[in-house]
Amino acid sequence: MRPPFPLITPRQSFGFGALVLCAGFTAQAQAGGFFEDTTAKIESRTVYFNRDFRDGHTSSDQGASKREESAQGFILNLQSGYTEGTVGFGIDALGMAGFQLDSSPDRSNSGLLPSSGDNPRGSKGQYAKMGLTAKVKVSDTVLKYGALLPDLPLLKYNDGRLLPTMFNGAMLTSKEVKDLTFMAARLDKYTARDSTDSQDIRVHCKNKRYACNTTADHFDMYGFDYKINDRLTAQYHYAELEDIYRQHFVGLLANQPLGDGVLKADLRLLKSADSGDAKAGSIDNRALSGMLSYGISGHTFSAGWQRMNGDNSMPYLDGSNPYLVNYVQVNDFAAAQERSWQLRYDYDFKAIGINGLSFLTRYVNGDHIKVPGSDQEGKEWERDSELKYVIQSGTFKDVSLRLRNATYRTNYEKFARDVDETRLIVSYNFSVL
Repeated sequence: MRPPFPLITPRQSFGFGALVLCAGFTAQAQAGGFFEDTTAKIESRTVYFNRDFRDGHTSSDQGASKREESAQGFILNLQSGYTEGTVGFGIDALGMAGFQLDSSPDRSNSGLLPSSGDNPRGSKGQYAKMGLTAKVKVSDTVLKYGALLPDLPLLKYNDGRLLPTMFNGAMLTSKEVKDLTFMAARLDKYTARDSTDSQDIRVHCKNKRYACNTTADHFDMYGFDYKINDRLTAQYHYAELEDIYRQHFVGLLANQPLGDGVLKADLRLLKSADSGDAKAGSIDNRALSGMLSYGISGHTFSAGWQRMNGDNSMPYLDGSNPYLVNYVQVNDFAAAQERSWQLRYDYDFKAIGINGLSFLTRYVNGDHIKVPGSDQEGKEWERDSELKYVIQSGTFKDVSLRLRNATYRTNYEKFARDVDETRLIVSYNFSVL
């Protein structure tokens, strides 16, 4: 196997030029009084990704039996301040560039890089994308329009590969009332994590649950988060993907000191149904999930439970992560009528004097899956582990190294495949301004 992290070659200079252009913009911004509160950060991210589908062949009717690539990414996040006055104006910018380090046509399509479109089909050597966001602030209310990275219960942008998914539209966030956060948004486009093209917003089609490329004109959502006290927060959010699905979410976050540790609870209820013309077909799903955790002396012990009720799997947007406690490294355990449980253990080595080192392991088991066109009960399980270290001092201070491993197995091979997966991620964040 070739080394996962070879040097960047001169032919990659074009994509890197787009990033340099963004950095040049930040330097100009620093000189002007209008941008005196501007901040700009760049993340360097090197990713090695290996997914083995365990079918024992070089190819199958579902695609290649292995996906293995490595790539180098850079992400610039510039956030301006606001002009003075009752109404403040500002502008943000996202600049992203990715470069192929190692790939071949027979093991491409890892999600790190765009497809080249060539025959044999492989991955592009480099790509870049940029998004601008205009923003207006009045008191504690901010309206943004343009490129967005939403991190909300009904829309969490995907950042599981080299570069994150970007969404486009308008989003309003207001904190005018003490302890209450209100948000509302309308989004119409997204740029996938391994793409440079803006596409119509659409429903995710994992394991052929819904027809792929079922698009909508827009996606609307609004919600409230209310901090009842320091130990309890209540949430309600609503979203609708036009003519495809509508979704309600109710959540409760709680924490309570118990002995020498802290007990935490995270409860989530999502109810989904088809909307308007129902372009993806009938949708009927109620997803209930919860996680209970207890942390003490660097140890955290967690147990999760998740249940899908109704005739269909839980719908969510393509390019996003479903807000479920059993959404883990490979799988979401959100198939129709699925029941799943999770056991998880985390340890922070700071408790024994090793700062920056942490570990987690978890096991998720799902059954009772309604398999389309079959009377067979679907079953699946996943085991994950992760070791992470952030260098604390010296030349490489704040460089993060993360090793992730996953094993996934299922008995309904027509819609899902067994997986052994390894990811190695090296990242470093530094400020430009």
